[in-house]
This record gives sequence, C-alpha cells and structure tokens, in this order.
Amino acid sequence: MRSFLFFFIVTVLTFLNSLYAQEIEGKWNGVLTVQKTQLKVVFNVSKTADGFTTTMDSPDQGANGIPVTQTTFENSLVKFEVTNARIEYTGELKGNEIIGTFKQGGQEFPLNLSKKAVEKVEIAKTQDPKKPYPYHTEEVTFPNSKASISLAGTLSLPKQEGIYPAVILITGSGPQKRDEDILGHKPFLVISDYLTRNGFAVLRFDDRGVGQSTGDFASANSQDFATDVESALTYLKTRKEIDKKAIGLIGHSEGGLIAPMVATQSKDILFIVLLACPGISGDQLLLLQQRALAKAAGFSESDMKKTFELNSKIFEMVVQSKNEEKLQADVRQFIDAATTEIPNGVTKEEYVAMQSNKILNPWMKYFLKYNPALTLEKVQCSVLAVNGENDLQVPAKENLIAISNALKKGGNKDFITKEFPNMNHLFQESTTGLPSEYATIEQTFSPIALEYITQWMRAKIK
Repeated sequence: MRSFLFFFIVTVLTFLNSLYAQEIEGKWNGVLTVQKTQLKVVFNVSKTADGFTTTMDSPDQGANGIPVTQTTFENSLVKFEVTNARIEYTGELKGNEIIGTFKQGGQEFPLNLSKKAVEKVEIAKTQDPKKPYPYHTEEVTFPNSKASISLAGTLSLPKQEGIYPAVILITGSGPQKRDEDILGHKPFLVISDYLTRNGFAVLRFDDRGVGQSTGDFASANSQDFATDVESALTYLKTRKEIDKKAIGLIGHSEGGLIAPMVATQSKDILFIVLLACPGISGDQLLLLQQRALAKAAGFSESDMKKTFELNSKIFEMVVQSKNEEKLQADVRQFIDAATTEIPNGVTKEEYVAMQSNKILNPWMKYFLKYNPALTLEKVQCSVLAVNGENDLQVPAKENLIAISNALKKGGNKDFITKEFPNMNHLFQESTTGLPSEYATIEQTFSPIALEYITQWMRAKIK
C-alpha cells in the first residue's frame, strides 16, 4: 500500500550550520546494504540563508522528498536526522565522498555517499527462481482499448503446448513492474514460478506507465487499473493454451480491491484470491493502518492521537466532498491552519500546496472514498481471502471480518478467509510486521502460504 507516510501533517524540517555550503550542497547518492538487499538512498542538500535544508529519497521504496529534520555540517562532519522515521546518518566529508554510517531502529549499516551516480549490484534472494526454468515463458503485449494504451508482461506456461488453468496477478499500490519488486524482493516472480511448476499458466504485467507498458500511471485510480486487468483477461482468452473455463485472479493489497471489480463484470472468472485485501473503506483503512504502524514503531499515544485527529478530519473532507473546487480550497485552508512549522527554503504557501497535493491526487481521492464491501457483495465466484497476523498495512482481523460479512450479505457461499500466524503484509514470516523489517527478511513469500493457496486453487479447477 501507499502506506506509512500519512504522518505528513506533523512532519517538521529544521536546520543547523551554514559552513562550507559549496562543499555539501547537491545530490548525494549511496547504496544501503541490508543483509542481501540493496537500497538506493539519496540526500538532497540545499543552502538557505539560515543554514541547510535537506530531503531524502528512497527510490526503491517509491518514497521521495522525505523531509530531513536536522542537517548539521561542521569541521567536515555531516549529520542528517529524520526524526519521525528514527533515521540518523553520520559521516565525514573526504574529498568528493562522505564516509559514514546509517542508523535506524537500533541497527547500524555502513553507507558511503557520492555526488556520482551509484548503481546497485543486484543480489538474488534465495526463493528467486534460477534460469533455465523448467517451463515456457513468453514476453507478451496486449492493448487496453478503453485507455488507448499497451500493456507488457510475461506469460508462463507449464509447457509450450497444452491447455492449462490460468491466473492473472494484480499488483498492489504504487507504480509496479510485473514482478512487484519491493525492497529487493520479487514476490510475483516467486508466486508465478511456484504456480507454473504446479500446472497453472500465469500472466503478470507491468502497471500502465511503468516498465514496458505505456500510459500515465499518476492520473489513474483503481477503477482505471481494473480496465487493465480486464484487458489482460481478454488477451488470455485469445490464447489456445488457456482453459477458458478455469481463469482466476490473484490480487495483492490494492490488487485485492481490483480483482472483485473485474469479477463482478465478467462471467469468465472462476475464482479470485485476495492477498492482504482491504475489506473496509479507504479512509477507515488508512486511519487503522496509521495507528497500527505508529504503535508498533513505539510512537507515544499523544502523537498518535494528534495525527489521527488531523488525518481523520481531512479524510472526512474528501469523502463528503461533492464539489472539487471547494474541496481543494477547504483542504488547503485546513492544512494551512494546522501547519505551525515549515521546512527551510520554502514558503508556507508552497509547503501547504505540496501537502495538499498528496491528498488531492486522483488515486488518493478515489481510494479514500471507495468501500470494497459494496463490490464484494456482488461477487459470486469462489473467493479465498488470506492475510498475515502481523500485517500492519492491512490489519488482518478487521479486514477479513469485513470481507466475510460482505460476501455473506451478497449470498456467496463459496469462500474462505484465513489468517496466517506471524506473516506480514508481504506474506513473509516476520517478527514485528513493520515495513522497515521487509528488507531484512530473506524470505520473499512464505512457502506455507504458497502451498495453501495452490491447493485451494487446484480444488476449484477439478
């Protein structure tokens, strides 16, 4: 999910020291190695009249422009602090490099920064399949005529010849390539490999505007992405290798919202598998997510209450709004009144506009208003909804209950909901469930969950 950065209202950016600005200003690049995962880290340092202003980017996590709370530069020693994320970087400027250490959550990792571009050395996870694969893969493209775009993906077949049951994999939120790459993991590659080895054809594809697919990701919402999946379904039905009576959908996170949308529009869907799928409305989910993440991260009750109240009010504005112009004015006015401190180097007006745009983008407005239960009530095909006990982004208990209630209300009697012990939002066997833990776990997707899902699917195609 576009997840844990909804503490935007209380983010503060401060400064220290103005010495040697010409030496530290600019874009500093590094690669953070956490066990076998490599993450790009970028610090963007600007000089202001009062000192420095810095933002941090984590491109592999899709997080850019994170305000650095404090920047210090004195006697060649550099220090960046991101208080809300409990990040601290300390280093020494030596020529064109900063040699230092990155700290977060009590852990320390060496991290050297350079103004030159730094490339990662890809390190395969243990579960990543190794070529040559014992099955057939094919690079494919297919059109979404409604959106006038072309989508690119990979079709995996147990053998080049034959007729097979098939599934379409639907990625979670944020711009995703076909393998749903996240923090060094490729869960959709692992899932696709496992299912293909077990007799299923699998189609996975790059989101619109991502990888080799065309289109504009930023202007799209979940309903738009549903038309991409419908186009994938149309394409699969043209393939002679596919059993047209045995096609299913597997959606992860936001993909779990999209799968029911498609299933209610097509009689060609035999089953859907919902991986960590929201069952409650977007505004309520984000508030629940915010509290779960903050609590697990050790935030104080007073901080959580303040952020909850602010976000609750602003989400309500979006949900209740019927006039776009008025909504934009109201949101900006609310954020302006709630903002007591602003980053150095920007005006309050610029800061308010930046924060407002995070809430008023097409995807977020749609997501906040969308109630998945209303769509789930219309789903008549077989449904498997699974989640992890440690999922802090889509908490299992509340969402699985909501999914179950919606399916029952709609008269669907062919469904199962299941909560896996100790698994997080990515279905890794985990300790805390915090997103900061994802990269440190070697496992990409629990074999226990993979086996359970596969056996359920097999039962549906008999």
